[in-house]
Amino acid sequence: MTETTSRLMPKYSLVVPIYNEESTIPALYQRVSAVMDRLDGNSELILVDDGSRDRTLDLLRELHDRDSRVIYLRLARNFGHQIAVTAGLNYVRGEAIIVFDADLQDPPELIPDLLALWQQGYHVVYAQRTKRVREGWFKRLCAYLFYRILQQLANVDIPADTGDFCLMDRQVVDLLNQMPERNRYIRGLRSWVGFNQIAFKFERDLRFAGNVKYTFAKSFGLAINGLVSFSTVPLRLSTYLGLFSAVLAIVMAILVLYWRLFIPHSTLTGFATIAIAIFFLGAVQLISIGILGEYIGRIYEEVKHRPLYTIAEVGRKIEGRG
Repeated sequence: MTETTSRLMPKYSLVVPIYNEESTIPALYQRVSAVMDRLDGNSELILVDDGSRDRTLDLLRELHDRDSRVIYLRLARNFGHQIAVTAGLNYVRGEAIIVFDADLQDPPELIPDLLALWQQGYHVVYAQRTKRVREGWFKRLCAYLFYRILQQLANVDIPADTGDFCLMDRQVVDLLNQMPERNRYIRGLRSWVGFNQIAFKFERDLRFAGNVKYTFAKSFGLAINGLVSFSTVPLRLSTYLGLFSAVLAIVMAILVLYWRLFIPHSTLTGFATIAIAIFFLGAVQLISIGILGEYIGRIYEEVKHRPLYTIAEVGRKIEGRG
């Protein structure tokens, strides 16, 4: 690499997945570009359009024409948040990579603080939420329970109350890019690789504008993906449920026999008891089949070896991976 090329290569890469964010993009660029102007090296801003249906792509093209630091990727359809982040990570060239969302709930102004910890030798600096501003109690409760359950069940230490807002060293990103799995849970993968990691605590802001993109259904799906990707405990749970139901069935058989012999006129020996037993055993079987289905479905997705995503347009003339 020549000295001129070295000077042109960015030191910092900022990755932002975007889906239908036309109302936030102007403010996003204004705040992020102000941060980039203050950094001590060249930087690039990689905006990944995850198949938006509004004016997002037009705005990204305008930003690319106006600022050479802005690079945009247009995915051929909506592949989901985690895949959009993955696409951005495949295209980064910097030594330190920062990932954050376009809704400005992850304040770009905190990027210098993350970089300060990276310069102290940490390979991963993950932003850990200390407060969720004006979020409903149900959402806060679900998030609290999920992270604590995941910590107990996962085979790696995934920090609680963390999202995808983080800084990762180039070495970590290269490892993530080598991982071929389709059902990706980025915050779990970055914990799995190891290296020196540290939390940076912050208060998460409100969404700047527009509607929430991560609905309850999407959040629930991501939670299931995180549990299945990093724990085999649910598989053992189905075994435990089967053993429990077998023991319960034996106990019920003994009770029914006792009632038949000593309390022949008891209503507990009738249809209701049999129906409850059948429904209970049926529920255990369906739960076990559902758990097995989650794991088998992921095996099915992996063995097809399809690309993680397809790209329709790139705002930079380079070869990418998909």
